[in-house]
Amino acid sequence: MKFERRDILLIAGFLLFMIGLIPFMAPVYAALIVIVMYFGIKVYVGKKRQSIQKDVGEGICLECGSRIFNKKCPNCDYSKE
Repeated sequence: MKFERRDILLIAGFLLFMIGLIPFMAPVYAALIVIVMYFGIKVYVGKKRQSIQKDVGEGICLECGSRIFNKKCPNCDYSKE
């Protein structure tokens, strides 16, 4: 997993969430909950990014919005030939 700029915001948000949990439970349990949530979100975003990359493939045609195969749009480029 690559560390990106938005991870700083995610970590800051989870730190504030952990501080909010501390009055209701032990700090160890609050830290464990926050750590599990962080890695859960990282895994979810990674899988979502892979599925979007798989759906997009080489790109999307700007005219009709379909997926591009072999650097040609199946709707636009083949109809022109």
